[in-house]
Amino acid sequence: MTLVIGVGNPDRGDDGVGPEVAARVAALGLAGVRVAPAVDPARLIDTWDGESDVVVVDAVRVEPGDGPRVVTLRVDEQPLPGWAACGGTHAFSVASAVELSRALGRLPEHLVVVGVAGCDFSAGHGLSQDVRGRIDAAVESVRAAVHAAAEGGVR
Repeated sequence: MTLVIGVGNPDRGDDGVGPEVAARVAALGLAGVRVAPAVDPARLIDTWDGESDVVVVDAVRVEPGDGPRVVTLRVDEQPLPGWAACGGTHAFSVASAVELSRALGRLPEHLVVVGVAGCDFSAGHGLSQDVRGRIDAAVESVRAAVHAAAEGGVR
C-alpha cells in the first residue's frame, strides 16, 4: 500500500497544488493507493507514521525560469535540496517534517516528494494558470512513484 499525501492550503494560491494533485490521484482509483488529500506539514509525521511507501505532493518555490517545473525527489536517504526545502506558505515545511522524522526514527522506508513549482501564494487566490498546466505532469509523477512502490519500493 502506498500513501499519497497532498500538502498545502487551497486558499493560498499555488500552495493548493498538493491537495489538487492528491484529489486527482484519488479519483483514479489506483489499486494499492490510499490518499490523504490535504495535510499541513506539521501533521506529516503523524500521517505517515507506520507507513512504508509514501509520496508527498507539495508546492515548491522557484524563481521564474529556474529549474524543472515538476520534480520528483527521493528523500528517505538524503535531505531535500535547499531550493526545494521551502514550499508553499508553510512555516513548518515538508523538509522540516522529513528531517525531524528522520531524527526521531519515524521516516517511512521509502519517501518521495513530488514538488510542483509555484510562484503565487496569495491568500484567497486559486492555482495560477502555470501551475494548473503542471497538474497532469505531477499526477504522472505520482503514478510512476506508486508503480515503483508496487514493484518493490518507491524510487
